[in-house]
Amino acid sequence: MQNAAQKTQTPLTTFLLRLGDNALVLGQRHAQLCGKAPTLEEELALMNVGLDLFGQARNWLTYAAELEDEGHDADHLAFRRDAHDFRNLLLVEQPNGDFADIIGRQFLFDAWHVHLLEDLAQSSDPRIAEVAAKSLKEATYHLRRSSQWVMRLGDGTEESHARMQRAVNNLWQFTGEMLQADEIDQAMQEADIAPSPERLASRWKATVEEVFQQATLERPPYDAWMYTGGKVGHHTEHLGFLLAEMQYLPRAYPDATVW
Repeated sequence: MQNAAQKTQTPLTTFLLRLGDNALVLGQRHAQLCGKAPTLEEELALMNVGLDLFGQARNWLTYAAELEDEGHDADHLAFRRDAHDFRNLLLVEQPNGDFADIIGRQFLFDAWHVHLLEDLAQSSDPRIAEVAAKSLKEATYHLRRSSQWVMRLGDGTEESHARMQRAVNNLWQFTGEMLQADEIDQAMQEADIAPSPERLASRWKATVEEVFQQATLERPPYDAWMYTGGKVGHHTEHLGFLLAEMQYLPRAYPDATVW
């Protein structure tokens, strides 16, 4: 049985929720790293990336809330939805693990995210084009940073190479979902709002191939078995724990105000 929010969702609203939830969940993973980075410089970099993602999430979710027209705002969508209402990719909800896991997850997402935003900046929807153009500047830095780290670790010591390869192998099974189109993706393409999934997939693969080659990493096969479902609300157990931490205060004190 669908809840009220799901009943009022259009393909555009669902697409915006996917964009916002990706940024929100990955941003929260970065927030969990506060005080745990290997160096002070990397601590600042990780937190800055997280803040960028939170800003992007607010922009996408604000637009989604306006289209839903249920009297909600971005905070409601972030803190009052349950896990099955989230539409983020499974990749971004995966646990932090060690530094190679963190960087591998970020790179695989960045390599897709940058190309998506490049095309969304030319969207027929002016609001999406505006948010995407601003977000692209941040995402371009994110990709440059994560790519450099993948190459440093992959083409570094024997230990760093092994850890980076292991991270890629473990995370690869969550990448197929980014490249698979469904009815929402097709509707956005037909409306000239978002790029064709085929175009996005080919550009993602080209970026991954280039960086892996320089990092001396072996790319897992594209036709490997993949986990899917995040885009339609079927998540791993990890998202529930993440949301329990992120949503605790707003749910425990729903009437709290800032004064």
